[in-house]
Amino acid sequence: MKQFVRLQLASVASIIAGSMMFLTMPWLTLKLTDSATMAGLVIAVSSIPGLLLSPFMGSLIDSIGRRKMAIAVEAISVITTIAFPLINGITPLTLTVILILNVIRATFGGGSMTARKSLLPDVAREAKMTLDKGNSIHEALAAAAFATGPAIASLLIAAFDVMSAFWVSAGFMALSSIFAWTIRVHEHKEADAKERGSESWFSYASQGFRALAKLPSVLIIFVIVVCLALLYIPSELVVLPKYYEGINDPNTLGLLLMVMALATSVGSLLFARFTKYLSYANILRFTGFGVAIPMIPMAFLPPTPIMLICGFVLGFAWGPMPPLLNTVIQRKVPPSMRGRVFSIEMTIWSAAPMISMVFAGAAVDAFGVHPVYLAIALLVLLAVTVVAFQPALKDLSAVDV
Repeated sequence: MKQFVRLQLASVASIIAGSMMFLTMPWLTLKLTDSATMAGLVIAVSSIPGLLLSPFMGSLIDSIGRRKMAIAVEAISVITTIAFPLINGITPLTLTVILILNVIRATFGGGSMTARKSLLPDVAREAKMTLDKGNSIHEALAAAAFATGPAIASLLIAAFDVMSAFWVSAGFMALSSIFAWTIRVHEHKEADAKERGSESWFSYASQGFRALAKLPSVLIIFVIVVCLALLYIPSELVVLPKYYEGINDPNTLGLLLMVMALATSVGSLLFARFTKYLSYANILRFTGFGVAIPMIPMAFLPPTPIMLICGFVLGFAWGPMPPLLNTVIQRKVPPSMRGRVFSIEMTIWSAAPMISMVFAGAAVDAFGVHPVYLAIALLVLLAVTVVAFQPALKDLSAVDV
């Protein structure tokens, strides 16, 4: 059980750090440029390294080791994060410098999360815990950590300045690296696992895509993730920050993100219980429609109490999705390939928003927050409706490995 707890501590510290940047980076860019387009551009361009290097990062996890990569990536992230306040102390940051620094920071950002997800079955086995329960706890804590980060960042911005958020974020990254270093567990691989040997890195990395193509039930979950990443994320990282920055209210934005993430934590924690009464396919449908429907009233930018209630419903509905995705991958994908398949998930989260973020920012600047938010909500609902009744969903509960 000790190893499972240490993994969760590493995860919580890392996600607090990362979620602080979700609020801090757009806020820094908006303050400098007063342009949602520029905020979207910075986020989108910064996603390029994650898109290009995520499969390579998954290959490193599978070849070097899950624990070692969890330690190393966080240590590197500390350096890239403190670069912002250090350089700002010498000369005021410009948009170009922010963009360059954020590209460097984002290059390694998703690797530690991929490593920890790949390591979870090993520590769950040591703790004599089912994957449903282990992922339920893991993602509930991750969502709670994600809720904490924006709240900390908004308080630091309001009380001090935006640079203080970078220092605190780097501190959490350092803690994550230390916690990962304390983990001692055997990293299980199947008996017939193939080592990379003389195989090229490109061929080795592409095995994750080939494995995914052979698993239609996993692929359909990835389609849902693509839809939500492509359509929903811009509403949280560009549209809402533009609205709250326009009314000079970072605290309400932080509170809304915190409520949504705390609700996600509750939903994730209940995933293991949901599996006793619902199939994986029905859990997936509940999640999709539960995210799409609350977005419609939120698009009308109602008073704060109503916005918070809708945000809670949305977050709670989303909660079971991360542990469901983790569990299905861990049950169906051979252990020696987990890093490469989980890295595809990180590629999706990097690539899909990159495609839509700039367009969302430009649309907000041109048409305003309300019509753009409503259009996004309706598109999410349409995408979920199409995916939710695909025949491949019936195979989600089958165990292949």
